[in-house]
Amino acid sequence: MDIAALQDVIERTYGNRDRTRGVPSTVAWLCEEVGELAQAVRKGTPDQQAHEFADVLAWVATLANQMGIDLTAAIRRYANGCPRCGSLPCTCP
Repeated sequence: MDIAALQDVIERTYGNRDRTRGVPSTVAWLCEEVGELAQAVRKGTPDQQAHEFADVLAWVATLANQMGIDLTAAIRRYANGCPRCGSLPCTCP
């Protein structure tokens, strides 16, 4: 699944509920999921880690949808490597 498809499926699945919840609560949920990912990275199995990575990506898509951000367009910032120095690999100090 690509990023645009992820945003679309998240919108169709949770869009109404997400807008009712609102941005501040969505940010809180995203932060909670990042915490769960951190714990899975430290102590979890590969399946648990994959589960938490998926949850974090879903919450990022949810937040982007609420904010009107096209993640495919946003990620183009990294299309040529480091957005700061323009190198691949990064040569920033």
